[in-house]
Amino acid sequence: MSRIVQVANFVAPHSGGLRTALDRLAAGYNAHGYDVVQVIPGRSDSETPAAWGTRVTLRAPAIPGTGYRMFTGTDAVTPMLTRLRPYRLEVHDRATLRGLGTWAARRDVRSLVVSHERLDRLLAQWLPTWLPLRAAADRSNRALAAGFDAVVCTTGWAAEEFTRLGTPNLHCVPLGVDLRGFDPGRATASVRAALASPDEALLLLVSRLSREKRPGLAIEAVRELARRGRRSQLVVAGDGPLRRRLQVQAADLPVRFLGFVAEADRLAGLLSCADVFLAPGPVETFGLAALEALASGTPVVANAASALPEVLGSAGVAAAGTAAAFADAVETLLDTARHDARARAELFPWSTTITGFLAAHGITATTDKPTADRSTTDRSTDRRPDERTVDREHTTGADRSAGRGTTGYAGGRPGRQPQLR
Repeated sequence: MSRIVQVANFVAPHSGGLRTALDRLAAGYNAHGYDVVQVIPGRSDSETPAAWGTRVTLRAPAIPGTGYRMFTGTDAVTPMLTRLRPYRLEVHDRATLRGLGTWAARRDVRSLVVSHERLDRLLAQWLPTWLPLRAAADRSNRALAAGFDAVVCTTGWAAEEFTRLGTPNLHCVPLGVDLRGFDPGRATASVRAALASPDEALLLLVSRLSREKRPGLAIEAVRELARRGRRSQLVVAGDGPLRRRLQVQAADLPVRFLGFVAEADRLAGLLSCADVFLAPGPVETFGLAALEALASGTPVVANAASALPEVLGSAGVAAAGTAAAFADAVETLLDTARHDARARAELFPWSTTITGFLAAHGITATTDKPTADRSTTDRSTDRRPDERTVDREHTTGADRSAGRGTTGYAGGRPGRQPQLR
C-alpha cells in the first residue's frame, strides 16, 4: 500500500487545531486507500497504532515554557523517513523542518508543506516594526516554496504573503469541521446552568493561552461589558504560559478557567451551550475552534486582523482588536439569531479538505484503492496536468527541481529509532 508520511512540530497531547487537522487528514487519506504515518516530537521514542495507520513519536527537546517539543533539524527525522520510504511527504512546519523538501526531491518523492502561520504578521507580533520584516518574510517564503512541490495555505488571508510573490505552486485549501461531532443538538440545560445563570451571556474562549492568541483581549471585553451593565460569564477552555497572568487579570471578573479540555464530547457540549464564541487572536490563519463553534450553532466574534472574517462570512462579527469593539460585537450577536452559524459551517466538510489536499499532492481523489508500492511507482506519472493552484499554473517537474531551495537547520536527535513494522 502506498504511504503518505506527515511530519510536524508543535504537536502535543494538549494540542488543538493542528493535531485535529493532522488526524482528520490522515483518516481521509486512509479512506482513499493510503497507509499513513505521522512523525511527531515527544518525550521518548514510541510507535502507536491508529485507525488510519501509525503515529511515530521521536524524542525531541522541550521548548521551555510552552509545553511543546520540537525537532531541531531535518536530521532528527530523516533516518525514520528513509526507513518509511514515503510515496508522498507532507510537512506541517516551516521552520526547522523546511529542508525536508530537498530531502524528498533527492529521492524523487513529491513533497508538500502546509503554512500554518502567516510569517509577515507573526514577525510583526514579536519584532520592532522598524525592521524590514516584510522583506525578511518574502525571502523566507520564496525559499520555502522553492523547496517543495506544493505549498498549502488554508485561507486566502494566509496565502496573501505567497500570492504577492507570484508563487506558482501555491494551493488554497480550507480546513474542515466534524459536522456530526459538533452540532447544536449537543447543548444541554444542565451544562448551561452549571456555567452561567439565565440572565448572563455565556461567552467561550477555546485557545492556547499564549501571547500570539491575545486571550487577555477576551477578558477585557468582559470587563467592558460589565461596565456597560451587561451581565456575562466567560469560560476559558485552554492552557498555556499566560494562564497565571490571565487569572490575575480576571480576578475581579466573572471568568472561569477550565484548563485544557481533552474530551471531545465535553468540548462539543461547551461550544453548543455558549451564546458567543470569542476568537481574539490577530494572526490566526484559519481558526478551527471557531469553525467548530459555528458547527455547534454558536456565532463568533473574531479579530478583524486575522483570517477568520473570511471563514465566518455572515455567521459572526469581525471586530477591531480592542475591548470596546469586541464588547460591541458581542452585544450585536446576542441580539441576533443563531441559525446562520450552523449553515456557514456546513460549507466546510472535511471531505472537501481531503480532496483539496490530495490534489495538492498530485493525487486524483477516487474510490479506487492504490496498490502500487512506493519503490515501484514512477513519480513523474503522478502529477495532474490540470492541477489547480492559486493564480498560477503548475510548473513542470524540471522547473520545480531547478527552483528548489536548500534552506535548512542543522541538528540531530540522539537515541534509538523505533522500529516501524
